[in-house]
Amino acid sequence: MTKFNIQRPDPAIEGAAIDRINNLTKPKGSLGRLEELALQLALIQQTLRPRLKNPHNILFAADHGIIEEGVSVSPKEVTWQQLGHFAKGGAGINFLCNQHGFKLVLVDAGVDYDIPSGSGIIDMKMGRGTRNFLHGPAMTVDEFDECLKRGARVVDMVAENGCNVLSFGEMGSGNTSSSSMWMSILTGIPIEECIGAGAGLDNPGIARKRDVLGRAMAGCSAESLIEKLAWTGGYEMAMAVGGMLRAAELGMVVLVDGFIMTACIAAAMAINPEVKHYAIFGHCGDESGHRRMLDAIGAKPLISLGLRLGEGSGAVCAFPIVDSAARMICEMDTFADVDVTKYFD
Repeated sequence: MTKFNIQRPDPAIEGAAIDRINNLTKPKGSLGRLEELALQLALIQQTLRPRLKNPHNILFAADHGIIEEGVSVSPKEVTWQQLGHFAKGGAGINFLCNQHGFKLVLVDAGVDYDIPSGSGIIDMKMGRGTRNFLHGPAMTVDEFDECLKRGARVVDMVAENGCNVLSFGEMGSGNTSSSSMWMSILTGIPIEECIGAGAGLDNPGIARKRDVLGRAMAGCSAESLIEKLAWTGGYEMAMAVGGMLRAAELGMVVLVDGFIMTACIAAAMAINPEVKHYAIFGHCGDESGHRRMLDAIGAKPLISLGLRLGEGSGAVCAFPIVDSAARMICEMDTFADVDVTKYFD
């Protein structure tokens, strides 16, 4: 398997960063989570003046064979239709990227459609969708590893453009099924407790999804963790995992989106635990199981707005909070800088 050399941020700067944060012209601790985030950013960038530059949202799209079992209300063609919609602008992720200064990067990871050349979509297609994991592996371990490499290559592209903070999004009908499978595999939570409505299943639809995924889990004969992730995953998910690992290897800030991307960062953490030091969790979404998965991996989301769109929307929406943390530590004066009496220890 591809190895990622992710270094835990050097703690040598931590004392100086805490001292600066505590001596900004405010009561100590009065800016709450912003102070925690500022410390994390200082450690990631190894500076008391962290800056967030040229943010990108990388959106991987792919189809899933498990959709053949009726586990999604969204038909397969919606994947390529929405991918084209993203390229033209006007979708949910488009207005958020426009609002917050993100460049949207679109990647065909394995859509069951021939994307026209010149559409502005990066071709990393592994195939026309994964295989149906109810009946066998969705992909081979070699395909999973190749996805890691391709996701990493996309991150290299944006890093060359001066990006040091990025989020990841996804598009793929049926991918909440793969994410539920990963959640159960990675956390030990029973599969039936990891399943929700996805794109809008009604109660009978959720019951069918539980039945299908329960049978799929029982029939999965994979032994190693990587084999299990390959058996039940999606091309776009595996590429996101590779992208997250490479971003951390490069010392970039990784903004984590909703249920599907939380499953991906959990997989990345299982491959290399040091990736978590670079991750900031944007939000807790409205998909069943998201809060439980966040709790299971010890993650603290920044916002909770009932979002369940995916696409990277929650991560991009939370970006201004992270930017505020960077601006706080960079732009506020300390008591030593100005003629204000420090009134606490």
